Amino acid sequence: MSDSTLTTDALAGMIDHAILKPELTRADVDAQLAIAREYRILSVCVRPSDVRYAVEALEGSGVGVGTVIGFPHGTTSTTAKVAESRQAIADGAFELDMVVNIGWVRSGLLDLVEDDIRAVVEAAGTVPVKVIIETSLLNDEQKVAACLAAEATGAAFVKTSTGFAGGGATVADITLMRATVGPSVEVKASGGIRSLDDALAVIAAGASRLGTSATATLITDLEARTTTGVALEGAVDTSSY
Repeated sequence: MSDSTLTTDALAGMIDHAILKPELTRADVDAQLAIAREYRILSVCVRPSDVRYAVEALEGSGVGVGTVIGFPHGTTSTTAKVAESRQAIADGAFELDMVVNIGWVRSGLLDLVEDDIRAVVEAAGTVPVKVIIETSLLNDEQKVAACLAAEATGAAFVKTSTGFAGGGATVADITLMRATVGPSVEVKASGGIRSLDDALAVIAAGASRLGTSATATLITDLEARTTTGVALEGAVDTSSY
């Protein structure tokens, strides 16, 4: 496996560019959408109220628009999560990132956790659902339980973090999550991915999708290293992703 296996196109194809901070103005959102268009990444992940606007703004760019459900605490009712999912899809969202009810996971109410996720997955239909388990608030046993609940519902991904609860994606958590779910479920690393080395580390651990707001940094640093021949620490073969 060569150090240069990870190309800029492959990296761009793994990035969900996060545009989720509540204080962002419309001008701020426009600036972030411009980054997504410039670097031709896979998608942006925007606030639910921005979905329709982002879809229209990115028309023809090839950049998809995803959004979040029950964000950031996961404690809205299942009925509300379903309604939010249906509205997001109607507005043009191509993927949904839903937050589990973290308190239920910590309480061991796994039947309720699974029912909550399943309702969103069923409402989404063919639209992929990523399940955010908020790893910084769970112990390893709870992380495993949340991942297995997500897998049982047919969710497409398990995801580390919202980015709003402290902590973030770690190699240990990605390794645990990848070992827990089967090959039909992908792992998204999100939270704290601010450098190319951060990205390479979680990709090597098994993440096939990255949630980050540092898109420009990651891609320009990879371009620079590729141009200068600097070794890519942790570079992996992404051809199967």
